[in-house]
Amino acid sequence: MIRAIILDDEVKGSTLLQHKLKNFSDRVCVEAIFNDPQEALKHIRDYTVDVLFLDVEMPLMNGFQFLEQLGQFDFEVIFVTAYNMYTLDALRADALDYLLKPVDPEELAKALDKLEKRVSAKAKLALSELPAVGASSQRIALPTAEGIHLIKKDEILRVEAMSNYSVFYVMNLSKIIVSKTLKEFEQQLEGSTFMRVNRSVIVNLDYVIKYRKGDGGTLELLDGAEIEVSPMKKIQLLERLFAS
Repeated sequence: MIRAIILDDEVKGSTLLQHKLKNFSDRVCVEAIFNDPQEALKHIRDYTVDVLFLDVEMPLMNGFQFLEQLGQFDFEVIFVTAYNMYTLDALRADALDYLLKPVDPEELAKALDKLEKRVSAKAKLALSELPAVGASSQRIALPTAEGIHLIKKDEILRVEAMSNYSVFYVMNLSKIIVSKTLKEFEQQLEGSTFMRVNRSVIVNLDYVIKYRKGDGGTLELLDGAEIEVSPMKKIQLLERLFAS
């Protein structure tokens, strides 16, 4: 059963989404609803959930700022908003999905399908024998609103752009939102096992488990994420993945 939280500053919006999720009561359970992002920041860590349905435009704090304030979290994010003015590519880089209000039931069902696949992959990853991490591995400092996280570079699965933020996915299955662009981290991570495979994602190649052919191709990572590869990066990627 998928466990969910809804954050929408409009009571009407959160109530309507909850009503639509009841049509999938065999798949998802809404653990809590927040209509104030400040209240959500105080109490969201009291819950263990798989997904946050997050509004973008909210007074005082938008959805991006909420995630930055939260700092580190281990659930998926599905944006639910009345506005399509945001760059979908940027949003999808971090969000599992992006739903426009009023939410279409078929689109909601597709989002839940993707979510179940991701949750299943993360559960397998948590139970799997993870690659060994060296005690002397280099670390990177990630400043967030709640403090500075020191993360070993070889514990990073990937880094994805989200508007003017960067999202670090790490081996403990959590995510860390940093208010810096991907370009600012590219030099710190370049070389070694990291590679920028498109304009929005830097991947740790040690955690690639499958490459699917295509124009640029698609990478499947250990946590179930699927990353599109830029055609311009394809040859370089294949050389690094399959070098003898």
